[in-house]
Amino acid sequence: MSNNWQQNSRHTLKDASSCNDFFQSQKFQDKTFPIKIPLEFAKIIDKNNPHDPLLKQVMPNVAIKTTKQDISGFSISPLEDEKNMPVAGLIHKYPNRVLLIASRVCAIHCQYCFRQNFNYGKHDALSNYPAIASYIQINPQINEVILSGGDPLSLSDEKLAQLIQKIAKIPHIKNLRIHTRSAVVTPNRITQKLIDTLTQSKLNMVLVTHVNHANELSSDFAHAIKKLNGITLLNQSVLLKGVNDNVSTLSALSMGLFELGILPYYLHLLDKVNGTQHFLVSDKNAQQLHKVLQKQLSGYLVPKLVKDENLDSKTWL
Repeated sequence: MSNNWQQNSRHTLKDASSCNDFFQSQKFQDKTFPIKIPLEFAKIIDKNNPHDPLLKQVMPNVAIKTTKQDISGFSISPLEDEKNMPVAGLIHKYPNRVLLIASRVCAIHCQYCFRQNFNYGKHDALSNYPAIASYIQINPQINEVILSGGDPLSLSDEKLAQLIQKIAKIPHIKNLRIHTRSAVVTPNRITQKLIDTLTQSKLNMVLVTHVNHANELSSDFAHAIKKLNGITLLNQSVLLKGVNDNVSTLSALSMGLFELGILPYYLHLLDKVNGTQHFLVSDKNAQQLHKVLQKQLSGYLVPKLVKDENLDSKTWL
C-alpha cells in the first residue's frame, strides 16, 4: 500500500467475487447495498475466523431480504432525515446545531448503515452551500456545524479545507464537529494537510471517530490519530449483535480508545434500516450491558447509551 490515501482508495474490494477471492470464502454475495471494503481494513480481518467481528460488519447477510416495506419497525429510512431538511444538504433536528451532508462517498460500506438508501445526489452540501450558508446566517441560535455524509474525509484535503473556511466565516458558528469512519478504516487519510486544516482553524474542532471494536485500533491508526494534537477526539459506536454486544468487548474498546487519547462518547442502538435485523440488540439487553459497564469502568470511559428517534430528539437510555 502507498502512503497516498487517494491512490489507496482505488484498491478496494467492491463485489462478492473479489471478497471471496481475498478472504478465501464463498460466503459473500452481492446484494442491494453494495460491498465496499478498503484493503487497509480488510488486511486486519482474521481470514481464518468466520465470526471475526470486523468481517461481520462488512459482509452482507444473505439470509435477510431487503424490501421497501416496513418489517417489524425496520424501514428504508429509520430516522426520516428528509423531514428535517429545510434546505438541501442540511439537517436541522436540534436548535443549536445543524448537520451537513458533506460528501456522498464513504471509504467503507458498513452493512448496518442507516443512510444506505439516502438520496445523496440531491442533498450534497458542497453544491448546495449558498442556500445552506443563508439558512445558517438567518438562524443565530445555531452555534455548531456537524459534517457527516457519507464521510467528510472522503473529500480531498483542498475541498474540505475550503468548506471549513467558509463555515468559519459565519460569526455565530463556534464549534465544528466532523464524524468519520475513514480515519480508522483508512488511517493514512490523516494527512499533514488535514492536520493543518483542523488545528489551525479558529473554530473549536471536534473529530468523532466511528470505531465499534478494539480490533479496529490498528498500529497505523494509533500512529495517525496521535498526530491530531489539540483536537478534541471522541468516538461513537453502534451496538451490534455478534460484534460488540458483551461487556468485555465494550470495556476493551473504551480502554483502547482512551490509550489513543479518544474519549468514548456515544454507544448507539441500531437504527432500524431494512436488512439489518441480525444486528439488533434489544433495548433491555443494551441497558443491562450498560449498567454492568458502568460498574467496571471509570465514568469518563463509559459512553452514553443513546437511541435516535425519527423525531427531533435523541433518547438517552
